[in-house]
Amino acid sequence: MPKAAVAKAVGAPLEILDVDLAGPKAGEIRVQLGASGVCHSDLSVVNGTLPIGLPAILGHEGAGTVTELGEGVDHLSVGDHIVISWVPQCGKCFFCERGQGELCEVGSIASMSGGLLDMTSRFSLDGQPLMVMAASGTFSEETVIPAIGAVKIPKDIPFTDGALIGCGVLTGFGAAVNTASIRKGDTVAVVGCGGVGLNVIQGAKHAGAERIIAIDMVDGKLATAKKFGATDTVNAGQGDTVAKVMELSSGRGADVAFEVIGLGPTIDQTFQMVRRGGQAIIVGVPSFDVTMTITPAMDLLVQEKQIRGSWYGSSNVQKDVPALVKLYSDGKLMLDELISRVIRLDQVNEALDNMGSGEIARSVIQYS
Repeated sequence: MPKAAVAKAVGAPLEILDVDLAGPKAGEIRVQLGASGVCHSDLSVVNGTLPIGLPAILGHEGAGTVTELGEGVDHLSVGDHIVISWVPQCGKCFFCERGQGELCEVGSIASMSGGLLDMTSRFSLDGQPLMVMAASGTFSEETVIPAIGAVKIPKDIPFTDGALIGCGVLTGFGAAVNTASIRKGDTVAVVGCGGVGLNVIQGAKHAGAERIIAIDMVDGKLATAKKFGATDTVNAGQGDTVAKVMELSSGRGADVAFEVIGLGPTIDQTFQMVRRGGQAIIVGVPSFDVTMTITPAMDLLVQEKQIRGSWYGSSNVQKDVPALVKLYSDGKLMLDELISRVIRLDQVNEALDNMGSGEIARSVIQYS
């Protein structure tokens, strides 16, 4: 009977409870969690920005050890260390076959349903079903996930680092390397320097950007962004952000700009700070009532500006997770530095409350 952090109502603190967990069905695996990151998307469920059926076990950024295999699982073994992908990717559907695994027809249904591939959960509390966030439920000592949502990693990779790869790193780094078209020498702007934004900065640097402008309202976050590769910083609370980006880019604007917050005004600003022929990449998760305003719309035509969404860093997890692990092992990817605090499961509410502080890049729950 694992302990888990359960969301019972929007706006209420998570409750640490003993829950029941059934064994894996066909095509599923049971996982002993080693670590789980506390991501802004978890907060978005707590505050109602991302609606899922409650009560539910939150958490979707995890790594752990395979402890049981469901029928038909032959690509993993008990004892394997894995990263959990919150968008399970089947590798066979229309999108997977076209290199867009992040849009997997099979996995997308599961990640949005509150259950697994059959849209049911293996968790229950007092005989009643408990939903799980994004087919993951990593705010629990154990979980059951679709086997296609697991990516094997070497056993010398710390679970605390592996967990971050599963969401924040893939989302941010992937947005820069997979979604955007950054060329060597480009100027890149990153609006929002939380955990995902820092990984956009790392990805932009890896892709060859020469100038990386970090934009945030928190000086602590801007200072951290410099450590991750930003060459310039702009405090968005002190003057016209778009004008400052123009000034730093010879009056033309950024070649590529990323919005990593999910707010209407910052999405609009991100589009405005892009040069003619440039790209605006939307990474932040907006609430469902947020709309975009492109004024004038003629900019899309005569200035050849592009605006594009980036879901899960446009990542093929079976290829991208091993690639990121190798970069980390080679000293070319900062993971340990993303971890501001290592906490216990019973400290998860404190981590959610602290989110947004300039001192916190990522809080990570470490299980014994």
